[in-house]
Amino acid sequence: MSEARERLLDTATRLFYNEGVHTVGIDRIIAEAGIAKATFYRHFKTKDDLVVAYLTSEYARQRALLEAIPGDGVDSITGIFERLGELSCGPGFRGCPFLNAAVEFPNPEHAVRRVVDDYRAWFRDLMAERLRTAGHREVEITARALLLTRDGVAMSGGLGDDETVRVGIRTALSHLAVR
Repeated sequence: MSEARERLLDTATRLFYNEGVHTVGIDRIIAEAGIAKATFYRHFKTKDDLVVAYLTSEYARQRALLEAIPGDGVDSITGIFERLGELSCGPGFRGCPFLNAAVEFPNPEHAVRRVVDDYRAWFRDLMAERLRTAGHREVEITARALLLTRDGVAMSGGLGDDETVRVGIRTALSHLAVR
């Protein structure tokens, strides 16, 4: 990745996550990244292309983070949710970048929503894989419930409701016979 593209993506990531995609214009990203407008358009044809790159980068980051959590089956799922809880209750957490983007891009056919859908399907599949490893009987239903729990953790964490995050994770995992 070129230095200019990396600066654009880093700047966009910071601004999109902290302020929202639609509130941040290309001119501001260009100015804060310290690059020329022509350089922006050499790397991204449109702002939507930059948003897709931002979410794709975040997807790769989260995938690496969550797949690296040690353990098998139930232990792995518990570790993943403990990590999600820590992140959601940490300083500067402003919600899930995928859910935030989905709110700003309501059309399910939009390229941004396809990245959001891909991320959520990956998370659901990760949970299903770990549940199968644990010998769980209702893999698909439980994986969907865990995806819903992940979404709730992100929303509550984004609202600064740390206690609900902690209680929600503990309760969801116990009710799902995962912990």
